[in-house]
Amino acid sequence: MEAEVDKLELMKNPVTLLKELSAIKSRYQTLYARFKPVAVEQKETKSRICATVNKTMNVIQNLQKQTDLELSPLTDEEKTVADQLKSHMPDL
Repeated sequence: MEAEVDKLELMKNPVTLLKELSAIKSRYQTLYARFKPVAVEQKETKSRICATVNKTMNVIQNLQKQTDLELSPLTDEEKTVADQLKSHMPDL
């Protein structure tokens, strides 16, 4: 109940509201600066994983051609996993 009263008082006082907004903005900027490198690294890692998966798939396909090996069709579970991987990594 006290929190609601505090919120009402905050809304009534524009100066207090502006100070609160300023504090929120400052916290947001701090968090953004802190997590921006994490997001960049995550994107780079995802790209490297996609490149590695693509290279691996190419190697497997080349080996299949060289050995005249034919794989059996994917099982339903394998198809589901492949679809999930593609949905999370459209670069594949």
